[in-house]
Amino acid sequence: GPTDLVQGFGPRIYWSSVDPGLDFNYNTDGYEGDGGEDGKSQDGSETLPFIDESPTMSPQMGGPQGPDGDMVSPTPPDGLLPGGDADKGLEMKRLVLSGFLASEEIYINQLEALLLPMRPLRATATTSQPVLTLQQIDTIFYKIQDIFEIHKDFYDALLPHIQHWDHQGTVGHLFQRLASQLGVYKAFVDNYKVALETAEKCSQANLQFQKISVVRPPEGALLYKPIDRVTRSTLVLHDLLKHTPPDHPDFPLLQDALRISQNFLSSINEENLDPRRTAVTTPKGEARQLVKDGFLVEVSESSRKLRHIFLFTDLLLCAKMKKTAVGRHQQYECKWYLPLADLAFQTSDESDSCPSVQVLPEHEIEEMKIKISVLKSEIQKEKKAPKGQSRVERLRKKMNEQESWLLMHSPTIPFRIHNKHGKSYLFLLSSDYERSEWRETIQKLQRKDLQACVLTSVELQVLTSSCFKLRTVHNIPVTSNKDDEETPGLYGFLHVIVHSAKGFKESANLYCTLEVDSFGYFVSKAKTRVFRDTTEPQWNEEFEIELEGSQYLRILCYEKCYDKSKLNKDDNEIVDKIMGKGQVQLDPQTVQSKNWTMDVIEMNGIKVEFSMKFTSRDLSLKRTPSKKQSGVFGVKISVVTKRERSKVPYIVRQCIEEVEKRGIDEVGIYRISGVATDIQALKSAFDTNTKDILVMLSDMDINAIAGTLKLYFRELPEPLLTDRLYPAFMEGIALSDPAAKQNCMMHLLRSLPEPNLMTFLTLLEHLKRVAQKEPINKMSLHNLATVFGPTLLRPSEAETAKGQHITSASDIWSHDVMAQVQVLLYYLQHPPISFAELKRNTLYFSTDG
Repeated sequence: GPTDLVQGFGPRIYWSSVDPGLDFNYNTDGYEGDGGEDGKSQDGSETLPFIDESPTMSPQMGGPQGPDGDMVSPTPPDGLLPGGDADKGLEMKRLVLSGFLASEEIYINQLEALLLPMRPLRATATTSQPVLTLQQIDTIFYKIQDIFEIHKDFYDALLPHIQHWDHQGTVGHLFQRLASQLGVYKAFVDNYKVALETAEKCSQANLQFQKISVVRPPEGALLYKPIDRVTRSTLVLHDLLKHTPPDHPDFPLLQDALRISQNFLSSINEENLDPRRTAVTTPKGEARQLVKDGFLVEVSESSRKLRHIFLFTDLLLCAKMKKTAVGRHQQYECKWYLPLADLAFQTSDESDSCPSVQVLPEHEIEEMKIKISVLKSEIQKEKKAPKGQSRVERLRKKMNEQESWLLMHSPTIPFRIHNKHGKSYLFLLSSDYERSEWRETIQKLQRKDLQACVLTSVELQVLTSSCFKLRTVHNIPVTSNKDDEETPGLYGFLHVIVHSAKGFKESANLYCTLEVDSFGYFVSKAKTRVFRDTTEPQWNEEFEIELEGSQYLRILCYEKCYDKSKLNKDDNEIVDKIMGKGQVQLDPQTVQSKNWTMDVIEMNGIKVEFSMKFTSRDLSLKRTPSKKQSGVFGVKISVVTKRERSKVPYIVRQCIEEVEKRGIDEVGIYRISGVATDIQALKSAFDTNTKDILVMLSDMDINAIAGTLKLYFRELPEPLLTDRLYPAFMEGIALSDPAAKQNCMMHLLRSLPEPNLMTFLTLLEHLKRVAQKEPINKMSLHNLATVFGPTLLRPSEAETAKGQHITSASDIWSHDVMAQVQVLLYYLQHPPISFAELKRNTLYFSTDG
């Protein structure tokens, strides 16, 4: 395959559980070379891959040891915590180095394990029954011994620097020496293909070698560790420079080591790769009308592709825009088509026919959101500048690329279609509404008696070229393609009351869902109760919806289906019928008035009446220190736990218990808002310690209970992870090296007050249990981190004031919120963290990526 060379750089060691998913500078088309000198590609993103490494610690080497055999703890002293200490950065530097040293030791162990079979193989090579010839051994294990020695020397030289740490000491010369020996790696890479082929041949020809083999030929992953190591040490150099003052004697040495490493990596990046295979299916079809078209993300060969889908009266055509020279007429190229007569939505062996979906690490999606919000504020600034116009165009082009990337990687709702003759196709959508709409439109066409059509290649060509003139959707749905580019979208809370609906022909069980757009795609945010058997539902329910640069509110009206036989096997959801849909633009002027504004959305003859008002984020986030000592909302967590004689507040335990009892299968739990009046009722019940609180909880809508828990954390006088530690959490999550990040993030947890830590660990385990039901509730760890991150972790007003040089409050928020989400996500993705182990303090944290 095209990425074999990139993905297969290092030893897939037979005892290791590491998956070498190593891609250099991955973009939507696959592979892109040429990282610049400073490690940035043309679009400004890091060219260095993030390596996730979950190593196996060797039993005899548990961590760096001192001369007397005592373990050296890489845990930093309290100097790491914010306190205005000038040496804080250098303390972080020590932390980064000690984490790297631990992973360097694991790497040496892995190289040693790789060399183990080499010695017995060599010994038999000169006997009458050789397993391999000397030449084969030299080819397969080429340069491993040299690499082992280089790293052993580096480790031995670095260890004393960390044991006897001196803020003014230098380690850059050790990294320079390491970088100057990278030529060995180059020789190693050049030999890669031959080594792989030789190992495969030997493995097939010789059973004995197969048994001790350090490669798994089918996975094509020979000798991947060494290149992984170069990228890892390059990431560490980035981190070290970040925490070394420019006037420190180590700074120029580290800079030089980084330059050498990056030049080496970009020379590896320029290796020629096989062009990516393109799957073109041969055609079939007839004269027809276009019914619907739009951009969808298709999963093809395990990667995401943006496709323009055309639904005709008798077939579905999947096309992509051809790249044409400037000024040339644009054209579509057909990727495949499927006659509607052969199209089905399920097959009996559904599980076998699902291709695997490539999901990017969430931090990449979050980083892209940050880049987009930075670009948006730059564009606003340049528009006001006297000669900013040409720069605005460049920035807009860049933003378009980045939003397109986000659009490609964000959708997760599967929409599968099958060809009755076996082939199946998978699309990913971001809104359940879109999926229902595509499915319903296709099913309506299928009700006509269709014949399976067969097209000649000429007919297919004519049909594909007509798509350009026929299409109704011209641009991919990103902000930069919208007419109203002045609207940056709203950040804050939208309060919506869904009053009632009229215009239904017959009685039905009816409910509404509310969606808002976020970075170009829609997300479901709230759902009313089902109003049973009526033509005039009166919901009168209020919701609070969090907005993330949103420009539209969409209301969808459904008829609830209680017929179990209509369960949709694709995603285990009952397919409810959409009765109507509509959207309103969130105009900042109207929405931001303090009063409610009443509005009506008309949809297919149905009218839905609703009211809304908006609270901007800077207002909603001001925490007012509580004067009251009674109640639980707005009272310090330490006061509440002391009063209750509990480790975790009663309200937190009760809400969690109720959600786990009956809300864990609820689609969108924690994301979909509860009714505001229900939440207020629960709040006052907890505050006044009402006797019948348990009865209230068991009767209350589960989304209201989830909303009460979120409100409790939001109203704490200080966020759960504290104002004092906020800057350190932001620094820790920004570290690139997994080992350093691990040390720092665990140290910060240990620094939390005990009630905060116990409550955080309880919430963490609960959210992990919720995410285990993701196939049913559609809430991934990332979704949950997005909901809770900004609530548990937030800059104090003093910190926010410091950041005022960023153009507006909404920009400060969008920068910070990405990092807050990442902090929570880091702990959610981490193996279980126990209070006892954390507090033991001597714990040596390994280098889980």
